Amino acid sequence: MNKLNFTYMLILAMFLWGAGWTALKIITPNIPMDVIIFWRFLIMSISFIPILIFLKKPLKIDRNSLIFISSSSVLNILFMVFSFYGVKSAMASSSGVIITTLTPVMTFLLVAIIFRKKLLNIQYFGLLIGTIGGVILLQLNDLTLFFNSSNIYFLLCAISWAGVTMLSQHSQKHINPIHYSFYISVIATIATFIYSYNSNILLVFNEGIKFWSALLYLAIFGQTVATTIFFVASGKLGSEKSSSFMFLVPLFSILVAWIVLDEKVETHILFGGIISIIAVYFINKSK
Repeated sequence: MNKLNFTYMLILAMFLWGAGWTALKIITPNIPMDVIIFWRFLIMSISFIPILIFLKKPLKIDRNSLIFISSSSVLNILFMVFSFYGVKSAMASSSGVIITTLTPVMTFLLVAIIFRKKLLNIQYFGLLIGTIGGVILLQLNDLTLFFNSSNIYFLLCAISWAGVTMLSQHSQKHINPIHYSFYISVIATIATFIYSYNSNILLVFNEGIKFWSALLYLAIFGQTVATTIFFVASGKLGSEKSSSFMFLVPLFSILVAWIVLDEKVETHILFGGIISIIAVYFINKSK
């Protein structure tokens, strides 16, 4: 398979991720948060099995990788909790734009703080622009709007996923990325099952085809398939080039939400998203 085909695969993965926010919006109204998260992780775990069989690589786990897996499982659960409550009272397009554009900025900021990484002047400039974009996206110029909206959940989503990103990067020294994702989903399935056991986890079987279509899409295509494509393509094209395709996720998020949910694009989301994308560009420049 040539590089052009991997490029097409990456575009497909970005579309699957972007459309996932519309799917999440569809499944949130009627089912409790803990029940949805349990089923999402369970379906993800099952959908990884054919991929693991295809890879034909034995599953291995050691003490070092277990630390990364358990920490990422906790952060993954927190991310899904925050995204559930955020999307429940906000538009799917807003969720996709805010979280996707703020996460790279938050990741870089956390790395700089935790590991005391010395930044280049152009990267400081990128963080400044990212801060401006974040203020616009989260409406921090009016704290009343911030605290009375889903924006606080979106900010927590960005922070928790930044932690997942940092852990996953360092985990690749100890474990295959796809094995890593599989173990995370399995551990998260067990943890959320224990938590949701008394919440009637069979409620989902009262829902119709629309709910199940969205849930299956979100767990299988929006998570397992998209993540696997991203990991495989990253190995062929390089992580830097592959990461640049993330800029397409907000666009697909807005487009799918407009087509499926008839959502209109909010002005502050559009401008804040563009500014944040510019910020990520400068942050990732090496010179």
